Order: sequence, then C-alpha cells, then structure tokens
Amino acid sequence: MSTHLIQGEQVTMPVQIREASVASAMFPVPARTAQEIIGYSGLEVLRPLPGRAVCALAFVRYDDGDLGPYHEFAVTFLVRDPAPPPGRLKNVGVFVHWLPVDQSFTLEAGRSIWGFPKLMTDIPLDLDGRVKHCAVRVDGRPVVEMAVLPGLPVPGGGAPEIAAFSCLDGVTRRTPWTTRPTGVRLRPGGAAVRVGGPPDAHPIVEELRRLGLPRARALSSATVAHLSMTFHDAQRIG
Repeated sequence: MSTHLIQGEQVTMPVQIREASVASAMFPVPARTAQEIIGYSGLEVLRPLPGRAVCALAFVRYDDGDLGPYHEFAVTFLVRDPAPPPGRLKNVGVFVHWLPVDQSFTLEAGRSIWGFPKLMTDIPLDLDGRVKHCAVRVDGRPVVEMAVLPGLPVPGGGAPEIAAFSCLDGVTRRTPWTTRPTGVRLRPGGAAVRVGGPPDAHPIVEELRRLGLPRARALSSATVAHLSMTFHDAQRIG
C-alpha cells in the first residue's frame, strides 16, 4: 500500500471517491485533428467510424472523497490501450487531455500522483436542476460551457476497470480506475456546447474549435446522480 504526501497530508492508495455527480457527452470529431492534438502522449485515438474519433466532455461535482470536495471539467479522448492487462478483452482507454479543477489539494494530488493535467480555475456548475450546466473560465475569460438535457433511466451498478491515461512533462501514465454509478440517465444527443472567448483566451479554445465544437452533435449524453470511484497508483508507460 503506497502513500503520497500532499500539502502535508498523507494520501493512501488507492484513492476512494465515495460520492460524486456527473454530466457528460460524447462527440464524433475528426480523427486526424484529434490525433494531432494528443500526439504529445504517444497514444493513438480510437476510430469507431471511418475518419472519426470520440471526444468526451464531462463535468463532475465531488462531494465526498479522499481528495476533498471540488468541481472538475474534463476534455478526454477514447484511445487504444497499448498494453492492456492479461485477460482484458478490450484495449480501450480514456486519455485525459485537459482537466481544470477549483481546489488546490486535488490539483497537487492529481498532478503528482497520476500526472493528470490539472489546472486551477473557476468552475461554476449545476447538477441538481433538470438541465445540468457547467461553465469554465480561465483568468476570468469564458472558455467552454456545456448543458446536458435529462435522459431516460438505465441500470447502473459496477463497471469494468477503465484505463485512464495522462501525459505530463513528457511522461505518459496509465491509471487503473473503477466506477460504480447509480441513478444513471442516458439519451442520444442531448448536449449543447459553447466555446467562448477570443481565440487567444486559452489554447483549449482553439483546439475545441478545430475539433468542430460546438457544431458537432453529441453521439450521446449521460448524467449520474451518485458515483463512487477508485483510483489506483499510476504506471509509467513512456
């Protein structure tokens, strides 16, 4: 059992998230552009459709967990797992490209333990209303907003282990990650994205525009009322 010292506190692995709420959406994007954007990681985007990759946007409210309460917004891509564990049937992973948060403890933990590209900013969000909404501003300037409409209830429960990938300071890492969702709602489409501010507001603004957001129609969107998760130690793969 490993431990990490974060801001004078011991964080014991694996890290447990006991209560969180999520809204997310998956978008088809040009595979060539997506590959150019994540090329620094050495990973390969999945192409479930000819010429198309999948970019997933999500916002999360962490209410109870080992890293404390905080808000988070994620820009991720589905990628090929270059070294899936023995016995695993699928080689699908999630690459975390951009991950703003609003609290310093989780920022330091995320960067030092898993190499997640966390940065500090304001992330006002609403996960209690009928329409879930989040806005991200960097240095006071609008970067991205997303609204997710309600879907139909679907079964939750445990999920297989997911490989979460990150690349920070030239080091690519793979983190085993498990999720246990309840109160799941799912629908086709159902998400609206606004990419705000001038092109020089933040590099992610130009990247999201290159990917075709906000014009792209979501493949699907989902909300999770209650989510618990486990994050294990990261393994360096590059």
